[in-house]
Amino acid sequence: MIIGITGSIGSGKTTVAKLFSRHHYSRIDADEISHGLMGKNSVIYKKLIIAFGNEILDANKNIDRRRLSNIVFNDDKKLKKLNSVMHQIIIKNIKNEISKIKKKCVGNAKIIIDAPLLLETKAKNLADTVIVVKCDKKNVIKRLSRIYAREKIEKILNAQMPLREKLKHADFVVDNNKDLKRLEKQVVKIIRSLEGNE
Repeated sequence: MIIGITGSIGSGKTTVAKLFSRHHYSRIDADEISHGLMGKNSVIYKKLIIAFGNEILDANKNIDRRRLSNIVFNDDKKLKKLNSVMHQIIIKNIKNEISKIKKKCVGNAKIIIDAPLLLETKAKNLADTVIVVKCDKKNVIKRLSRIYAREKIEKILNAQMPLREKLKHADFVVDNNKDLKRLEKQVVKIIRSLEGNE
């Protein structure tokens, strides 16, 4: 069983994915894969420097993700360029992780793919079930304001697939506008439904 979890930035999809992990689901984090691919002197590292220049590097010549995001979320063409460099190899790595987990499992593997762009990429095709985590915009902004300026939050949200579109692809919807306890109850209910215990 492979479940894809997605949602807008700040919606709490990773929190939901981690709750599934408590119930013996193996979590594959697309963001973590992305971070790892950007390591110094990797193929992706070199491609990104060619595409965006040395201004995306920090003092130690590592890719500064904040600088990179500032560039791409101010220019749609540059965002598309970043996605063209990253998406295919991220999906390849997700497939590799799925294979590794399945080889280690006795019986049916239970896997969560935690991916912000699950629906915008071919990663959706890897999942048997899609869960969309929804959260009111005001709550998203409140959570993200500790990290980003309001202007940047708006730009990131505007660059992503609108929530109403994501919801059209959902097999299950998790509402993350309240507390963790209510969030976990929803996760347990979905697990029971998926595993035939409800």
